[in-house]
Amino acid sequence: MNKTLVAGLLAFALAGCASSQPEQPFTLTLAHINDTHSHFDPSDARLTLNNKAVYTRLGGFPRLLTYANQLRDQAAATDQALLFLHGGDAWQGTGYFKLYEGAMNADMLSQLKLDGMALGNHEFDLDNAHLAAFINGLDFPVLAANLDASRDPSLQDAENLTPYVLYAFNGSKKKRIKSVDEAGKQPVVAVMGLVLEDMANIAPNVGQVRFAQEVKSAQQTVNTLKEQGVKHIVAVTHLGLDRDRRLAEKVNGIDVIVGGHSHSLLGDFSELGWAQGEPYARQFTNPDGYGTTCVVQAGQFAQAMGQVAVTFTKDGRVAGCEGGNTLLADNQFYNDIRRGDKQQLSKAQQQQVIEAINEQPNITLVPEDATMRAYIDEQYRPALLSAYGDVIGHVPLTLKHTRVPEAGQASKVAPLVAASQLYWANTPEVQAVTGRRADFSLVAAGSVRNSLEPGALKEGHVSLELLPFANPISLVSLTGHQVAGLLLETINSAMGAKAHSGKFPYGAGLRYAFNETSRGRGYLARIEYLHQGQWQRIDPNASYQVVLTGYHASGNDGWNSVYQAQQVLTDRIDLAYVQDKLVSFPVARLSKNEQGAIEVHYIDQALDCQETAVECGTDARAFIEYVQDRRPMLTALPESGVTLKRL
Repeated sequence: MNKTLVAGLLAFALAGCASSQPEQPFTLTLAHINDTHSHFDPSDARLTLNNKAVYTRLGGFPRLLTYANQLRDQAAATDQALLFLHGGDAWQGTGYFKLYEGAMNADMLSQLKLDGMALGNHEFDLDNAHLAAFINGLDFPVLAANLDASRDPSLQDAENLTPYVLYAFNGSKKKRIKSVDEAGKQPVVAVMGLVLEDMANIAPNVGQVRFAQEVKSAQQTVNTLKEQGVKHIVAVTHLGLDRDRRLAEKVNGIDVIVGGHSHSLLGDFSELGWAQGEPYARQFTNPDGYGTTCVVQAGQFAQAMGQVAVTFTKDGRVAGCEGGNTLLADNQFYNDIRRGDKQQLSKAQQQQVIEAINEQPNITLVPEDATMRAYIDEQYRPALLSAYGDVIGHVPLTLKHTRVPEAGQASKVAPLVAASQLYWANTPEVQAVTGRRADFSLVAAGSVRNSLEPGALKEGHVSLELLPFANPISLVSLTGHQVAGLLLETINSAMGAKAHSGKFPYGAGLRYAFNETSRGRGYLARIEYLHQGQWQRIDPNASYQVVLTGYHASGNDGWNSVYQAQQVLTDRIDLAYVQDKLVSFPVARLSKNEQGAIEVHYIDQALDCQETAVECGTDARAFIEYVQDRRPMLTALPESGVTLKRL
């Protein structure tokens, strides 16, 4: 955002008031982050400045803390109201989460001094006992108005999990209150949370938690707050940009939606060589035709922070909503992603880059908070570094992971992941257990968590970062017709500007061409698979052995066609190691429980990935073995297998 904008927006005077609801206009500034995914350390980044590529690092929690404290100081100096919110998905993403299972997240998030956080889908990646410990370890509330945990033994007593929270403001000073009556003449802001209504289909371990409809629950909560006399309502959500817009257009009374889930960096970053996102702080008209709702989101991985100033009329309507996302950059720049001494820019070149950054409205140089940096380095980082294990190969050039192909450029990483799983499934060791030969593999873009940077590739880079979910690999029979249906379903649902792009399918031993006919819609022009070294058209009536992760083999994350194919009967097998021995777990069928969560019914012994002797992460093991055996110098495959013709 414009570097003078925060000061200008915070300069609105907060006048006195004559009742429990302020009679004078009120301005609230919201600082916000989302989808931080355990990126406590900064991320490597490529920027284009003055038509030249430069490399630096962005974000990380010590940098977030510095910037948040700057905003707090500015709010205090101008006596303005400020809240700092998180749009959910703090879990997963780096080796820190694999090692500390949410405990480090609770520690670091609390140090940021947040005022509230939405519950993301990845917060359900472990069991609810871990989630309860995480929630109870935070010093700020976790918000979810459409969640019922009353039947869940782990979460039913989590007092820090609440539908909404109320804050009363006296200038820049805020106080958490239980009712509007406590506020007296001070303006009150309610922050309510919303989680995915289809959480049970997306998250692997929801326990006995139930999820209600987003729009219906939101309107009911708003009505309850209005009846209490609350004029100003903020929704912190983990729904994705498309559903946030639907919420704004279907619900009366929400003033601002601070979102997450779709990793949307709103604003125009094309001058930095990044994409031009949708506009920041767009306002949508409520169904009553009277009120408006402002929608914001701040990208991913703790790289940026959003700031929006919302000015209200005397009767509590939104009069203005302005702000932007700001990338938080280091002050050291390089001409190569390796970022070594030889690649560092000269002092004169560094100064030119700094001057160019100072001219940009949506990036700023921010030092790391020294205390937090030292704390991470002393308390957590040593274990992370030792956990990375042996070198398995080398990456000579950056392999960028792009979820949905952009400008003809598909992911360089997802096809390698798919190739590793097909290779592994057809090794003699695995075939001796399965008795099958796999025809091709399919991988969802969202299951691949990052790009691969130049340098040594260690086991931990794969199991802790690239493929951190410890998924078993599955083999399942699908007809050509079912494969085509799956591709159409996942491509169409992943391509919209505000869609969940993690559903997008990549493959190995399979290639397809898709032609877009309207925005986010199209048809398959070709589907082929590699048979005995020759590409052949998929036969709609033929049956194929398809390699998938167990998560997507169950139809999770919107891969519904796979679920539908296995409701009555399946020949699927899941593969995991038990006491270091590869074991096949045959599946009989799939079903859904009362909450809509998909359940796997095994023929004999069930696969329990929580057992200490069981290693379910065959997806990561497959990639490690593939690199060691076939591609120790890891470069991109000659083709991605995806031909995508966009309008």
